[in-house]
Amino acid sequence: MKIAPPLILSILLAGCNVQAKHDNDNDSDENVTISGGEGGNLSFDLPFAKGQIKLPDGAFKGGDFDIDGVKMYPGGTVTGFNVVAADRGSTVNIAFKAPAPPEKVRAYFVEEFKKKGVTASAAGDAVSGKSKDGDTFKIRVQPVGGGSQGTVDIQSDD
Repeated sequence: MKIAPPLILSILLAGCNVQAKHDNDNDSDENVTISGGEGGNLSFDLPFAKGQIKLPDGAFKGGDFDIDGVKMYPGGTVTGFNVVAADRGSTVNIAFKAPAPPEKVRAYFVEEFKKKGVTASAAGDAVSGKSKDGDTFKIRVQPVGGGSQGTVDIQSDD
């Protein structure tokens, strides 16, 4: 049906708080920032508009990431993210929870990167490395309840 996309878009926009940016704001910031977290709250700041959207609860469930073919720890879930893209470089931060102890989660990442030919090493509470395209990453994992919580930080200079 061709009527569905406009209808869905209008429903999403009805729940938004969007503000237009104007050229006379003396804001030459061309950065793009998008953030989301548990509860379905999504915010964005683009060169032409900024605002917030409330997505359905569980919108990030099943969220995943991929660094050179290495995916989230099995059974893990994305709980939030933040992306900042600038003219020269970008930063991606992803928060997650995993159903295993931190040592097991870190070992999983080191082993999976090794299988993919990516150099990564564990030190302290983190796994650090450099992706095949030169982006540096750090995956920090701490204990929480019967499992782990952590962050994935990826820095690109492109």
